[in-house]
Amino acid sequence: MHPSDEPRKRTARACDSCYRRKRKRKTGDDDDDDSRPKASKLSERISRIEQLLAGNLMRDAGSVPPDLSQIADGNTTASNSPSNSSAVQPLISASVGVHFAGRELGGISVLTGIPFLLPEGQEWIQARTGQTIASNKLSPTRAPWEKERGQATNNFLLELQSHDSFKLPDQRILRLYLDAYKNSLLMMRLFPVIDPELFEETIISAYQQPPNNFQLGQASTRACIIAFLAFTARLPPVQIQLDAYTATLVDHDAMATRAEFLLSQILQEPASLEGAQAVTMLTVYELSCGNMRATNYFASIAARLLFMLGANLMDVRMSTGERGKKKHQLLRNLFWICYTLDKDVPLRTGQPPTIADENCDLTLPPGYVDQAHHDVENEDVHFDQPVFPFDLRLSIIKSRAHSALYSVSAMKKSDADLLKSIRELDDELEAWRLSLPPHWRPTMSFSPEASDPNISMHSVMLRLNYYLCMSIIHQASSRCKAWQEGSGMMDGVSSSLALSVEASRSTLCYLEAAEHVLVDGVFWTLIFYPMSALLSIFCSILQNPLDPRSRDDLGSLKMATRMMDRVFSRKLPDNEVVHFKLVADFVVELKRLAEAAIDKAWLEQSRSSLLS
Repeated sequence: MHPSDEPRKRTARACDSCYRRKRKRKTGDDDDDDSRPKASKLSERISRIEQLLAGNLMRDAGSVPPDLSQIADGNTTASNSPSNSSAVQPLISASVGVHFAGRELGGISVLTGIPFLLPEGQEWIQARTGQTIASNKLSPTRAPWEKERGQATNNFLLELQSHDSFKLPDQRILRLYLDAYKNSLLMMRLFPVIDPELFEETIISAYQQPPNNFQLGQASTRACIIAFLAFTARLPPVQIQLDAYTATLVDHDAMATRAEFLLSQILQEPASLEGAQAVTMLTVYELSCGNMRATNYFASIAARLLFMLGANLMDVRMSTGERGKKKHQLLRNLFWICYTLDKDVPLRTGQPPTIADENCDLTLPPGYVDQAHHDVENEDVHFDQPVFPFDLRLSIIKSRAHSALYSVSAMKKSDADLLKSIRELDDELEAWRLSLPPHWRPTMSFSPEASDPNISMHSVMLRLNYYLCMSIIHQASSRCKAWQEGSGMMDGVSSSLALSVEASRSTLCYLEAAEHVLVDGVFWTLIFYPMSALLSIFCSILQNPLDPRSRDDLGSLKMATRMMDRVFSRKLPDNEVVHFKLVADFVVELKRLAEAAIDKAWLEQSRSSLLS
């Protein structure tokens, strides 16, 4: 630290990128106009700031609050505070908290992913709004982005008692769906769960087995066939390839339950490629259905099977020759699918990831960087490698964000160390953004006036996950003690939180702009993104109801209500309408309370002005 820096009353900032972006929003500068020539000076200044923060906060290094925070639904999470009432203490011990601007509002159950409000959170919301909370809407029995499939599953299991639960589907129907999957280049590129030639071997092996003679090693093969049929029957792009009659031949929910019924047998067999395929497909299936609890379980099992098969390594030991290479490629594809899901599911459930990066070779597939941002739906574009459901590099950033900001060890970080981690992750995310071709590159903030020249489902997932990463990285600043202390860090900390809220605004704006390209049946796949964004914006309104942007944010809540009704309720099956109503009730309650908070703040200000 330079001697002259210490006595100055200057404002320390969380990270240079936060401050730079805040200024660009004010001045209207192009966010791609980098200041690379000034990089060395900025680096020196950041180093001095970090040293200053570390020195000022050294007294806190030995006193760590008993936080066990992680991330869920795009918000930071927190603690077993002594101030929490004894009535909720048992629940808190199995939960992670939700913070905003230094205030603990509630928690996310690590067992169920269900959000709930602490008494302190309820009191804060009621104090800011002057309204009584409809707790059945704002703290529902499960997370708004999770569907419960237990009752339907139980009914089908009862039916299995009187039928052959190991029976394979009609091979003719299987081949119709296999052809539809192969003809859907989008699904082949996003979800490379099979190799067509190797899958032919699996079909032959499965259907040559005597139907009533179930032997060791056959569960994985049969489950692979049944899970594939359930998986493909769930995918809208595959359904498009089928005629109206064929598309109704498979009850994908019943097929998935049948495959899951074989899981206990799979776990008794030696780890196999077919077993790993089956559990991976079931993981993707349950995620697409909104069954986060099952997704969490299956993702863990799939990861363990793939580790047993060495898929976490580049030099997977398989048989030599062309067939061996195909197996190696398929195993790595399955690994990357599981890796991306393993880093996404914790954001939705509050659970920690299963896969540890240090035990994996994360070398990207050959040619991935060059092909990841082409139009995957364009049949004229040549692809040698799949692109997977999420950008692999963003999944790696999500993993590092959890480790650096939301793991148990990260909860012990001082403010200075936490802000340093935020800055480093923000730099990594920005480096990823700038590495993309300009026509694919997400803007740091998306407004209704902006446009996306490559708008498609692939670009939707790219942008939503970019804004999600931005949100979870900067939302961590809510946990800083600087909120309570009002220290010189506040400008930087508040700038970081402002970036998180801006990313949430961008999520809603982009979804509205992209609604015409969203395919039917994506409700459970996408609903997490707008819901987590709405929660962040809601908290921002309550924190600063008189802010000039609060009215615009309230408009975003109203727009989101209409947009989700238009987009996500399209062709929603009858048995899922009730779930959509729960989501709609949740959003309507957020909108009602936010509007009340703004009205209350303006009324109080008017009365204060009259009295003065």
